[in-house]
Amino acid sequence: MKFEALIFDLDGTLLDTIGDLTDSMNIALNHLGFPGHDVNACKMFVGDGVEMFAFRALPEKSRNQETVEKCASLMRQEYKKRWAKKTRPYEGIPQLLDELTRQSLKMAILSNKPDDAAKEMVAEILSKWPFHPVVGAQSSMPKKPDPSSAIHISEQLRVPPQGFLYLGDTGTDMRTAQRADMFAVGALWGFRSAEELLDSGAQVLVEHPREVLELL
Repeated sequence: MKFEALIFDLDGTLLDTIGDLTDSMNIALNHLGFPGHDVNACKMFVGDGVEMFAFRALPEKSRNQETVEKCASLMRQEYKKRWAKKTRPYEGIPQLLDELTRQSLKMAILSNKPDDAAKEMVAEILSKWPFHPVVGAQSSMPKKPDPSSAIHISEQLRVPPQGFLYLGDTGTDMRTAQRADMFAVGALWGFRSAEELLDSGAQVLVEHPREVLELL
């Protein structure tokens, strides 16, 4: 297939962020008197925004709105302090981005991470590569899997949705791509299983970033 542009998810796709996310959430939970979680559990909690991360991380009996909001707020505060301690690009991602840049393909990022945090992270860790636009969660646009932001990126880059390869690691990403009429590619190095990705509409699964080049 011929693609003119790519949309990447950020956490679990370009960057391995789960260590810093887990540590930040566990500090927030501990502050509220709740038990923490290991990395594997948190991989299943993230992907749908900070509030949903907090909701899933809290004990079921404590998932009222007030506690969720307090936990999410504390997690954000902690994450601002430590988001770059463990976070790194996945193996093979720099080489993939180098080659896509060499081929002059348009590259954008769409994340459910808060917009300011997503932009800061990209500026600090991924500034070598020309991502435009970088779009995180913001009040003016519904979060993924609503396709509005993906379609907005399509319009901004003047590339039809069918010209996009969408790479993500969660069912949320695959549903976003499917609803935006983009080619959904599931990254198996990220946070979720092959089964979830396929059940959510992945058209292809890739085990290593270099395999994305074979799809172009």
